[in-house]
Amino acid sequence: MSAPREMNTETQAPAASANPCFPGLADGLIFFYAGYFSQNIITAIGDAVRLRLEQSDAPGSVRRKIFSTFIEMAQNIVHYSSDTLTPPDQATMEMRAGSVMVMHTDGQFLITCANPVDAQYADKLKSILDPLRAMTTEQIKDAYRKTLRADTEEDSKGSGLGFLTIAKDSSAPIEFQFAPNEHGLFMFTLKATI
Repeated sequence: MSAPREMNTETQAPAASANPCFPGLADGLIFFYAGYFSQNIITAIGDAVRLRLEQSDAPGSVRRKIFSTFIEMAQNIVHYSSDTLTPPDQATMEMRAGSVMVMHTDGQFLITCANPVDAQYADKLKSILDPLRAMTTEQIKDAYRKTLRADTEEDSKGSGLGFLTIAKDSSAPIEFQFAPNEHGLFMFTLKATI
């Protein structure tokens, strides 16, 4: 019978991570969700985003802008994503796919959303977002106030006001792109910096 071997009981402590549940993710990641969105899901994940932001050292006014931008982006997914579990013409209780991410990097918060859209809606979005990118902060605030006072179009779900809200709260021009996908749709990505 051979002598028992000595067991090495030394273990190295794992490196500290800002994301202990998901150690492979970037330390600056505050929140990420990809899947189907509905009003109920937005409410639930909104609570998680709010709590994560409260743990940051960002001032209250910045946290409010981040949260508002997150909500507007999530609402846009619910109303306009082409990947839907509910009939496309259903106006309430929609459930549509997309993703939203909140990051903190280099002293800035980046909020990004993505969802598929058809070509017709991509053209409509481009016609709203291109002029918005060229506007000054004062022009954006003025357009926001005017839109709040104006009557909403019958078939609108508020996307114009939503994009103005995102642009108003951003510290840099919003960024967007449309990438064609294999289903004949475009992946719409929108990014705001706060």
